[in-house]
Amino acid sequence: MDFILASASPRRAELLCQLGLSFKIHAADIDETLNTHEKALDYVLRMARTKGQVVSEHYPPEAVVIAADTVVCLEQTIMGKPKNQSDSESMLTQLSSQTHNVHTALVVIYQNDLRHCICSSEVTFRALTPLEIERYWQTGEPIDKAGSYAIQGQAARFIQHLTGSYSGVMGLPLYELDQLLKPVLMAAENK
Repeated sequence: MDFILASASPRRAELLCQLGLSFKIHAADIDETLNTHEKALDYVLRMARTKGQVVSEHYPPEAVVIAADTVVCLEQTIMGKPKNQSDSESMLTQLSSQTHNVHTALVVIYQNDLRHCICSSEVTFRALTPLEIERYWQTGEPIDKAGSYAIQGQAARFIQHLTGSYSGVMGLPLYELDQLLKPVLMAAENK
């Protein structure tokens, strides 16, 4: 059985390795523009579905395509990847001393059947100083991260509290992925 990860994220690849699966990487090149008035959960699920569907077109139906997308939300504001240092510093300043949500949508496509779920977690940041925020930007870590931080990296010291899935905040919720893969693996075994 071929597994395809529809992502170029090294973090997602690292997490998928933890499940002991051999897989290929095939990133989806899609338009990630937020639609007007689109809610965070609708957006993140649309992105994961679109990535999965675009990649699955390149493989036979027997391949298992795994796609995910993650957003950071403070109240109703979706925080994507920072455009530059100023944008990153603005995001981290807003997250300072606040609890925010991280939503990761997960999609598994097998035999033209699309299964999905959304894993939501709450993350609370301690108070951050402007100097800490600037120094964190200088590490290069926030550049390609939703919300401008990586929980598995140096930003771990900013996290006061986490409710939910650590791997979900990283971008690939492993418990939920395991649950979505169980029927796929059982179907494959019964062939």
